[in-house]
Amino acid sequence: MADPMPDGTPGGTPDGTPGGTPGGTPGGTPGGTPGTEAVRAARPRPARQRGLVPLRLRGWGGVAWMAAACALTASLTLLPLSRGGPSAGALRSAEQTAAPPAKADDCTSPEASLRPSSADGPAIEEIKQRGRLIVGIDQNSYRWGYRRADGGLEGFDIDLSRAIARDILGDPEKIVFRAVPTNQRIAALDNGTVDLVVRTMTINCARIRQVAFSTAYFRTGQQVLAPRQSTITGFDESLRGRRVCSAEGSTAYDALAKDSHGALFKDEDDDGPGDRNRLTVPNQLDCLVRLQLGEVDAVVTDAALAAGQAAQDPSVELKGDGPFTTEYYGVAARLGRDDLVRRVNQVLERYRAGPWTRAYVKWLKEDLPGIPGPPAPKYREE
Repeated sequence: MADPMPDGTPGGTPDGTPGGTPGGTPGGTPGGTPGTEAVRAARPRPARQRGLVPLRLRGWGGVAWMAAACALTASLTLLPLSRGGPSAGALRSAEQTAAPPAKADDCTSPEASLRPSSADGPAIEEIKQRGRLIVGIDQNSYRWGYRRADGGLEGFDIDLSRAIARDILGDPEKIVFRAVPTNQRIAALDNGTVDLVVRTMTINCARIRQVAFSTAYFRTGQQVLAPRQSTITGFDESLRGRRVCSAEGSTAYDALAKDSHGALFKDEDDDGPGDRNRLTVPNQLDCLVRLQLGEVDAVVTDAALAAGQAAQDPSVELKGDGPFTTEYYGVAARLGRDDLVRRVNQVLERYRAGPWTRAYVKWLKEDLPGIPGPPAPKYREE
């Protein structure tokens, strides 16, 4: 069940209007908080995700304490999620004939999705029988999906998730949030841990062969985050020889792999048994911690996420004139669950007409001003 507001009222209104209190600080309440479950990777989570790192980090004070907190995670063994919710086999029972994903060589418009529909199919029926929509989210991305001081979840992606739950189940609180690391988003869908991922997930040609995306609900791009006093000027030759952090499985890592400008961005034995997760890390927030510890010189991430991090810590800033890529966020589902994708697209049609702007003003406008509205939907020829 979703988290109530402190006074017991739901975190969203029946018409999908964003709920929650704006401007709250990220929590760090453990994943066991009622209503949220953690999907855990086979490696330690960052200290802050478990509430060990200060929530609103100002400047570079307390770094030694943070380092000690991070060290506490090194010996933890994280187990697969087993609490509540359906098994992978149960979710897969709703598979249906899917519209084939675009091939890599004919992928010219990955943002094009299935046309919207409110018709129920196998996936929707399964969710209704269960009585809960299970959504993979982030609980550490300021303004997008993060915890209030009281442990409740809020943010732009949280509001959208509740709007989808309301449309399918008639109640925005009939939802289970599961915290999913950046590098586990696709796996969480594939193994049936979640119905949807609403977690600042970029639509691209590689991913549409692995998951099914809704139409785009936000436009962003990659940008460099670094200390204000740094001589780094953006995604350019000023990165040469610098240690740059990105999240595993992210489009930031892909951008660095394509052209690193001489930056050091790969760990020795990356993804192997000796991987120390210093430069490529499971969660994007880990990069901010590394930056504040002085272990890396810069971070490459979505500008939409970096803006929130810069708002939390005024000692860092976005570098360059703006994003150096153009990317779009979409809601992800497992391949084959076409009725669910169409239903999400139906929700997004209505969401763009009003709730999207209210959510943007509430959560994002202060740190990301000047965005005129949501991206226009693109649909495939069927």
